[in-house]
Amino acid sequence: MSFDLPRNVILPVDAIDVRLDAGPHPFALDNVEAITENWQSEIAANPALFDGTVVLLSELAYRDRRLIGRCHAVNYSAFMLWRKRRENSGAEHAYAHAVLVAADNALVAIRMGPRTVNAGRVYFAAGSFEPIDFRDGLVDVDFNMIREVREETGLDLSNARRGVRWHALSTSSGTVIFRRYHADGSADEIARRISAFVATEADPEIEGPVIIRHAGDLPDGLSPHMKPLIEWHFSNEG
Repeated sequence: MSFDLPRNVILPVDAIDVRLDAGPHPFALDNVEAITENWQSEIAANPALFDGTVVLLSELAYRDRRLIGRCHAVNYSAFMLWRKRRENSGAEHAYAHAVLVAADNALVAIRMGPRTVNAGRVYFAAGSFEPIDFRDGLVDVDFNMIREVREETGLDLSNARRGVRWHALSTSSGTVIFRRYHADGSADEIARRISAFVATEADPEIEGPVIIRHAGDLPDGLSPHMKPLIEWHFSNEG
C-alpha cells in the first residue's frame, strides 16, 4: 500500500482506519547513529525540547472516502531527523486539526510559543499523534484533537458540536486530518479565554490566540497548509 492518496486536494473522510504497529519503524532502525547525532545538535539549539514518543506512518491510502494506514511509535528525536530527510524516507507524518469555529463563524487559531520547534507559526491547536491516542491499536482522531486543544488553550471541546465528517489534506510535508468544532461565544470571547489560560501557564506551548475572520485574513507566520483549510471553511457551510 505504501503512500497512495491524492495530494494537494481536500478529501472528504467518512472513516479512519490507521493502526499502530507494535514493531519499530524502518526509518528509526536504519538511522540510529544519525538520530543521536542530530538530536545533540537540536537540544544544543533548543534545550527545551523533550525526547518523547510520537508516531510516524509507514503506509497511508485513501479508498472509498476512508483513510487506511499503519504507523509506528518513534522517539521525537527520530521524528526530528525525519523532518530533514523526509524525501524517499519510507515514512510520512499525519496530524489532526480541530478547526475551531466561533459563534460568529470566525476561526480561532494559535501562534506557537518561542521555545517550540514551530516558534511563531500559526495553525489550529494541534500535536502529533501519540500512543495515548490509540484505542485497541486504532487511532482515535477526535480524542487527539480534544486533548491537544485542551493542553494548549485550556478549552474543553468534549461537548462541542462537530462537523459531520472529517476531511484530509495531504501534501509533501504531511497529511492533516481536520474537522470543524463549534465553540460557544464570539471569536473575541474565545480568544480572551485562551489568553487567560496562557497567562496561568508557567511554560505555555503557545504565544496566544489568532482570530481569522474571512478567507483573505491571513496572519503573518501562517503555516502553508492552513490557507486551503481557511478557504475551505469560508466557502463551505456546515
